[in-house]
Amino acid sequence: MRLIVPFSPGGGTDIQARLLGAKMHASTGQTFVIDNRTGAGRLIGAKIAVDSDPDGYTLLFTTATLAVNTTLFGKRMKFSALKDLAPISWVSSAPLVLVAHPSVPVKSVKELIALAQKHPGMIDIAVNTPGSTSHLSGEMLKQMGKIDAVIVPFRGGGPAVRAVMGGEVDMLFATAPSAMPHIRSGRLHALAVTTAKKASAFPDLPTMNSFYPGFESDNWYAMFFPARTPKAMVERMNTEVGKALKASDVQDFYKREGLDPVGSTPEALSALLKREIEKYAAIIKRGHIKM
Repeated sequence: MRLIVPFSPGGGTDIQARLLGAKMHASTGQTFVIDNRTGAGRLIGAKIAVDSDPDGYTLLFTTATLAVNTTLFGKRMKFSALKDLAPISWVSSAPLVLVAHPSVPVKSVKELIALAQKHPGMIDIAVNTPGSTSHLSGEMLKQMGKIDAVIVPFRGGGPAVRAVMGGEVDMLFATAPSAMPHIRSGRLHALAVTTAKKASAFPDLPTMNSFYPGFESDNWYAMFFPARTPKAMVERMNTEVGKALKASDVQDFYKREGLDPVGSTPEALSALLKREIEKYAAIIKRGHIKM
């Protein structure tokens, strides 16, 4: 079984893929080979999966960037995320955490917005990479909070987190695993999470949609087959993913990394992808965002 991961080895997507692949190997006897194919905003790996034979032996494990890229790349995207992929399961949910440097004189989202409105253009918002859910969350904050803030792109979550810790920029919508140790050490001040419900890793933090209804940005992870893969194979893999997510060591891993295992029907993942594409399309168009 070929499991395509459109991210570099060692990242959150890659680690989850290897963990789940090992579990499914133990259950099915099939070997799951992780194939890291990066580039073009994660679209190279996705296109390879789309073009593969729909024989049930090639899978794609990707993230919410798939929904963002559908609008961001527009006609340059050589396939349809909705038509050319067969959803298997929504695998996990990862909150983004709104964090600020301790020197920023705010203790809540309301205070942050009030500060930004009082001093237009003063607040800098770091983003992991252009076109990421971190970036789109920053844009949502500007649009929904009606603030004038400066978006500062970085080449990855690590550099963005370090820039906030160093006081080079004021705030960031960071991935939970990258932010958690620095929140615990006090080097970052956490204000809210972006998931629809409170995140298990940050039970004391409010959600952004409690301040701005509709402000949701889940850095979700999901698994797909190429379109036209037989339904029986989709259903079998959906069962295997669900079984792997229930394993105690997998549950421990997700808890430790600040992630929530989900597991869903193929239909639920299809509905999620459609909603996410529509949501991010509206944000991108209102903000006139281009790659």
